[in-house]
Amino acid sequence: MPSPPSPPTTLHRHAGDGWVTCGDHRHWGLYGAAGLLLARRAAPAAGRPGPVTDVVLQHRALWSHEGGTWGVPGGALAPDESAVDGALRESLEEAAIRPEHVHVVGTHVLDHGPWAYTTVVADVMPGARVEPTAADPESLEVRWVGVDELDRLPLMPAFADALPALLGLLGPSPD
Repeated sequence: MPSPPSPPTTLHRHAGDGWVTCGDHRHWGLYGAAGLLLARRAAPAAGRPGPVTDVVLQHRALWSHEGGTWGVPGGALAPDESAVDGALRESLEEAAIRPEHVHVVGTHVLDHGPWAYTTVVADVMPGARVEPTAADPESLEVRWVGVDELDRLPLMPAFADALPALLGLLGPSPD
């Protein structure tokens, strides 16, 4: 089997980039990692938020860890960077999502002891227009994906495992 292509040399780099060994596997991010699950909703009804209709997903570059799968924009945290700040920075770098267009509603942490991944769960701010796009070479594609499409995509395994809990942080699903 041929090896995946090498990453481009034009990537964003910082002191948190590097691998952490955790048992028999490795994780990216010397200080942990974080990503953003951004949701779009249907129109509100009866004064309550509408159901989630779409989420922003990234089709990961083939050279990246678990390349070719779909997940959220995200990556390694910089030293002393909070998970929320890191997720917002990564989503701007990778998907052109402006932090001021994001309303954080919660977080979900996958804790492996020496390493943790935090998914920051958020809605689009009222009145904001978010048009995600692949903003750097870490993505094959970044786009809104309908919640009804999620089971038809090859999701990153850890993201697929966490998806029910992540969507639960956003509230009831459409009936």
